[in-house]
Amino acid sequence: MSAIPNAQAGGGSLVTYDTHPERYRHWQLAFDGAVATLAMAVDEDGGIRPGYKLKLNSYDLGVDIELYDALNRIRFEHPEVKVAVITSARERMFCSGANIYMLGLASHAWKVNFCKFTNETRNGIEDSSRQEGLKFLAALNGTVAGGGYELALACDEILMIDDRSSTVSLPEVPLLGVLPGTGGLTRLTDKRRVRRDLADVFTTTSEGVRADRARQWGLVDHIAKPQQFKEAVAARAAALAGKSGRPGAGNGVALPALERAIDGAGYHYRHVDVALDRGARAATITVSAPESALPLEMEGILAAGAAWWPLAMARELDDAILMLRANELEIGTWLLKTRGDIERVLACDAALQANAAHWFVRAAIGWLRRTLARLDVSSRTLFAIIEQNSCFAGTLFELALAADRSFMLELGEEANAAPRIALSEANFGAYPMANGLTRIRNRFCGEAQPPEAARARAGEKLGASAARELGLVTFTPDELDWDEELRIALEERASLSPDALTGLEANLRFAGNETMETRIFARLSAWQNWIFNRPNAVGEQGALKVYGTGGKAKFNWERV
Repeated sequence: MSAIPNAQAGGGSLVTYDTHPERYRHWQLAFDGAVATLAMAVDEDGGIRPGYKLKLNSYDLGVDIELYDALNRIRFEHPEVKVAVITSARERMFCSGANIYMLGLASHAWKVNFCKFTNETRNGIEDSSRQEGLKFLAALNGTVAGGGYELALACDEILMIDDRSSTVSLPEVPLLGVLPGTGGLTRLTDKRRVRRDLADVFTTTSEGVRADRARQWGLVDHIAKPQQFKEAVAARAAALAGKSGRPGAGNGVALPALERAIDGAGYHYRHVDVALDRGARAATITVSAPESALPLEMEGILAAGAAWWPLAMARELDDAILMLRANELEIGTWLLKTRGDIERVLACDAALQANAAHWFVRAAIGWLRRTLARLDVSSRTLFAIIEQNSCFAGTLFELALAADRSFMLELGEEANAAPRIALSEANFGAYPMANGLTRIRNRFCGEAQPPEAARARAGEKLGASAARELGLVTFTPDELDWDEELRIALEERASLSPDALTGLEANLRFAGNETMETRIFARLSAWQNWIFNRPNAVGEQGALKVYGTGGKAKFNWERV
């Protein structure tokens, strides 16, 4: 994790998302058999950017980057762990939430990206519990507020100390004039089913509520007196471990540092390359297929470890998405390309499916699933470009299904060099979106027949006309029109309002019923964007600006 000079990003700091426990400044990670303990101990002087102190275990992006890294190390390096306890190394203070002074100094884009990454990390906790059997206990050993409570809400259970002084709160409305906890507010109603009137009282009360009322209202699951708190944590961790599907033993797979080169042309990894065209405000993200045949059995897969292509590629693509989001704000269009052998991608999918019950493969599928989910909620136009030497097959075809439009070169079905796509079983359940649908079913707004027609041809290498007839691609220009149609599409997209496109894409990318996750990101895309721009929050006398100064916010009283 770092913030270093970045001339390409407009003179700001280049934010990177990779770190290592030896470099943590804010978290203490410990292991005891089936239990991992993540204790928050935020370094006040360790902000990712200057200008504020991280007091009272408040957090910024740097704190969350370390948390994300720690979660992945638990997933991959410690298969013996069945439950992670998230607590604080500070007495009487669990976490006071996102650092208010950081938010007050931050640009609008920084605030929104920060909130999005924070929520994705919380969603990842729930995803690991649901899909991989890693359970989570929030052990609130002191006061918790705002985003700190949101972190607790992402856990399977919340245990709170009953010391007659510690409180839990979502105080954003009365103190800051912004939406309470973004994902925290949604989890309050959708996950914990807190009664609407009680939720209204809770989220407009700045002082919060103590343990007994918190349990009564359903804000926490368990409470314990200080003398019994440690034993209660151990008991609840043991109970959650009993519900885990993790192996509880075995050797982990180390996650070495990413091999990434950064230059003026973009970001370069082994399996992923990002080429920047700032003039066109576009980035080309090219994902390469395996360079050679992959092992199909678990012995070979484990021997490959973090270099195993599905995991290595997922880590690199994940990093590239985060880097682009944070550092290239004016790059509004991402062109998604692939290169390599379709057969190797399909063989890899077959190995994923055959070994899906193994903890390591399941964790690798999880990283792929969460990385693809990042694409779905990225505020960037996504165009898939399917041309000669592409390998949009199975897992990699998910990139095309995530795109807002796809362009596939038509060279005639008989042409040897004509691009092909292919589906695998991975497209029909391995990588559900935030709305619970597969991307192929989401593409057809939840209808069952078109995906089933496509599934009947899984494994076939489909040319442009077949892909078009099945509804799997948008346009299929021939060789004469290819360059011109792409140019026009890119220029038209670049001419449109970025704000309008963000709203358009966020609405179109999820079909059917809402889920907790889609509601969280809808609020980030719409309400939170709006509130963070309004003078009541960020004006010179807005609540977020005057917080901590002794002054009082002055509001525009119009309700709009």
